[in-house]
Amino acid sequence: MSWLSIALLACAVVVLIAAEWPRLAERFGAQARRTRERERRKAEWRVVSSDEEEFAASVQRDLSRLPTIEEQDRRS
Repeated sequence: MSWLSIALLACAVVVLIAAEWPRLAERFGAQARRTRERERRKAEWRVVSSDEEEFAASVQRDLSRLPTIEEQDRRS
């Protein structure tokens, strides 16, 4: 092989990598790594089912504990 054919082969490889870079970055880049990590974390999530009446009672209890502004306090 002559040096010219080696240089042309190297240029072809560089052009191929440059053309495929967006697809390679999408698959192997930092954003892809974050996406894979997020998907792994989401796979561990589970749906917690609860009793709707119990939830409503809990909300009512929380609302009753909130401080309120009396009508007299608003005027002053």
